[in-house]
Amino acid sequence: MDSQSLYLNTLNEEQKAALQTSLVILQKNYKFQRVMLWGKVLGSKADYFIAQGRGEDEMKDRKNLYSLDCVDWFLLPPATVHLIDQVSGAAKGRFTGDPSHVYEHRVTSRLGEGDEEEEVVTKVNEESRLAVTIHHIEEEVSVVPRGAFVKSPHGLVQINRSFGGLSHSEAGKLDSFLHFSEPKNLKKKSILETSQLNPAIDFLDVLSDDIPKGSWNLQFECGSKVCVLRSLLWLGLTFYHVPMTPQHGYIYIGDGAKNLDFPFFTVNKRL
Repeated sequence: MDSQSLYLNTLNEEQKAALQTSLVILQKNYKFQRVMLWGKVLGSKADYFIAQGRGEDEMKDRKNLYSLDCVDWFLLPPATVHLIDQVSGAAKGRFTGDPSHVYEHRVTSRLGEGDEEEEVVTKVNEESRLAVTIHHIEEEVSVVPRGAFVKSPHGLVQINRSFGGLSHSEAGKLDSFLHFSEPKNLKKKSILETSQLNPAIDFLDVLSDDIPKGSWNLQFECGSKVCVLRSLLWLGLTFYHVPMTPQHGYIYIGDGAKNLDFPFFTVNKRL
């Protein structure tokens, strides 16, 4: 799932040269099986370059890192439930590009029936916000073609070395693409529906089941040689696949804000 061909066009020559060296060092230092360019989160003063390292299990063994100069990389903390709650309550507005920037959220509540009040202050730094934002994007819009990864009977998810790519007709259908995150809709399917699936490759949710409908734009580009998917929920997430080849990948380049207006736009459009 190499996004390098998508990403390098957005970098200057100095950044490209720095990445070619630093990512190799990164893979060696952290003992990753592979490292990929995940994307860039834009800030008002500086941008965060994001890399993702993968271990033996492609889904469970992931670590995200950020850099401000494509040379020095810093490991992001895991997006725990507690951290997600903190970020959702405190972090608002644009990213600044300063990982030490602190967001504050103050809530005043009345104690009992008297006039006494208590103020609760939640503080969270931008590095934590970055970790949570990447987690949400990965959970909601990371994409792989059906068959690109296989799951062993023991639950290990790895690259399918025999994957030769989708056909052109398959690549034109949204149900040929899967979310590369823990499935949610799959668990809701009936026994009859699941009996028709191949557990080795059909262990993820299909994009065609997404709600709201219409949150993906699918089209062929480069003379109909490349299938491109763009998320309308997380503007800046782009996926590509070259049919009849194993080439595919996704990248995010955006401000880290979810398009919360999209569901309302969809409803109004139908009305």
